[in-house]
Amino acid sequence: MSAYFISGIDTDSGKSIATGLLARALGRRGKRVITQKLVQTGCRGISEDILTHRRIMGINPLDEDRNGLTCPHVFSYPASPHLAAEIDGATVDIESISHATRLLEARHDVVLVEGAGGVLVPLTCDYLTIDHVREAGYPLILVTSAKLGSINHTLLSLEACHHREVRVAALLYNHYPDASSPIARDTIAFFKTYIASHHPGCRWIEMPVVEGDNYPDLPVECLAP
Repeated sequence: MSAYFISGIDTDSGKSIATGLLARALGRRGKRVITQKLVQTGCRGISEDILTHRRIMGINPLDEDRNGLTCPHVFSYPASPHLAAEIDGATVDIESISHATRLLEARHDVVLVEGAGGVLVPLTCDYLTIDHVREAGYPLILVTSAKLGSINHTLLSLEACHHREVRVAALLYNHYPDASSPIARDTIAFFKTYIASHHPGCRWIEMPVVEGDNYPDLPVECLAP
């Protein structure tokens, strides 16, 4: 599998930073890697999350970014994709997204597709993000953290993936903002025990707090084809 889908347990879980760090790590290991944003809302022009990926990867925007291949849908209103598209008088075309991903897969060893929000975010009124992940057959990397409520949100996301037969390749724990609190320590221990028991094929990855341009190296051997 040359494409992976990166989702979060909710908005602002750190999945854009995680996607950039995963791409950076794969690139440093000699892989031809590119990132894609499923749908971007709340901006114009090149996807702001794609620009975040490129900054972390240490490269300038690519031709694929400028021609929209890495983010076929950019909507101006900061909302769920189905609503942002409606406000802009447009629709989310799933086939155009899939076609773009296939083109990127043909040119690269690995494509990391970042979602918008969580796995159940609607792309249209009757089509959820998880529907696209399941139909495409993408392994999922789920980004979580120690925020209050994260255990509940994470387990609900994992249950949804199990119900829809989506393989969770990795649970990526974001240490931001507080890696040392009792809640964080307990959450880490809980997640490790839970996935070992209920999702034995799921890899555990920890993402340290990113400070400035000091980007940590993430373990990505399980993602390299």
